[in-house]
Amino acid sequence: MKQKSAIIIGAGIVGLATARALASRGYQVTVFERNEEPVGASIRNFGMIWPIGQTSGVQLDQAMLSRSIWKEICTEAGIWHSEKGSLHLAYHPDELMVMEEFAEAESKHRNCRLLTPEQVLNITGAAQQQGLLGGLWSESEMIVEARAAIKAVAGYLAEKFNVEFHYNTVISAVNHPHVSSGKRSWQADEIFICSGVDFETLYPETFLNAAITKCKIQMMRLAAQPDKWEIGPSLCGGLSMIHYSSFKTSSSLPLLQERYQKEYAEYIKWGIHVMVSQNGNSELTIGDSHEYGLTHDPFDKVFINKLILDYLKTFATFKDDTLIQSWNGTYAKMTNGQTSFITIPEDGVTVINGMGGAGMTLSFGMTEHYFSRK
Repeated sequence: MKQKSAIIIGAGIVGLATARALASRGYQVTVFERNEEPVGASIRNFGMIWPIGQTSGVQLDQAMLSRSIWKEICTEAGIWHSEKGSLHLAYHPDELMVMEEFAEAESKHRNCRLLTPEQVLNITGAAQQQGLLGGLWSESEMIVEARAAIKAVAGYLAEKFNVEFHYNTVISAVNHPHVSSGKRSWQADEIFICSGVDFETLYPETFLNAAITKCKIQMMRLAAQPDKWEIGPSLCGGLSMIHYSSFKTSSSLPLLQERYQKEYAEYIKWGIHVMVSQNGNSELTIGDSHEYGLTHDPFDKVFINKLILDYLKTFATFKDDTLIQSWNGTYAKMTNGQTSFITIPEDGVTVINGMGGAGMTLSFGMTEHYFSRK
């Protein structure tokens, strides 16, 4: 029987997850990336695999499957990763109430629990002690250094599954079974478009008719901590609980949202919630904001970064808070509440997109689920 072939456009996390799912099922896979290496949203993030933010059911199942695949790849390929979980910190009674309700409602679905201030300080030395009422601990969250991990996963797929990568190759037209870059052409049985918002250039009508928009985020990185001092788990403030849909299981969440609307109106306006993760070099990645629309300016807004840094100080303190980098990124985001966008614009061609800010968390699990049903 002839081996099936697949072409994938885009070597970010969605393209890599699609390549793995197909190659592990016996496909000969070729991946095309327009740049010398991936430089889009897949490397401009926290590196978080974040099940705590996914609602129980399909989303959480996909997140946990992604986590297991990430761990398998990182272990086999020697990719740095951290499995120290996450910690949401409470400084107001209404924040603690939401965490308590979440821990109780989700106890059957995930390993998380409410901690006392003393227990919080036993697992992290980075929590702001003044006013600390407690925290929500979850063991499932995992961190990779996205900037290195994405390239390393590509190398892993090339070595283990003979996936072929073509960098610096802009696919300008798709006409199944062919894709072309200028005068050069390749063909495959199936074609997958996994190029983030770039799929707009290949299928503009599909993009315009989809319930999809673009989201610009701003993030920063702080200096490596002296003597490799560790913060332990990734840390979050209360604003993260109104950002992630999983916390809607808490009946008192609307009251928390009401207070935040009054006290943090500017944060809500710019979609700001604040988290911090630490990479293998002891550097701290912090963010982020969310601006939605089809067109975004390319510039960082200084006041947004200041808002993020100001809020960060309400729940975290570090040995060295020197700012060494800031950047922005853009990803595709569904506007209908869905967490992925899969469509077939023509026979033999599939667009896989729209995981928003959860690409690192969902991509491996989502593609594995999708191809297991085909």
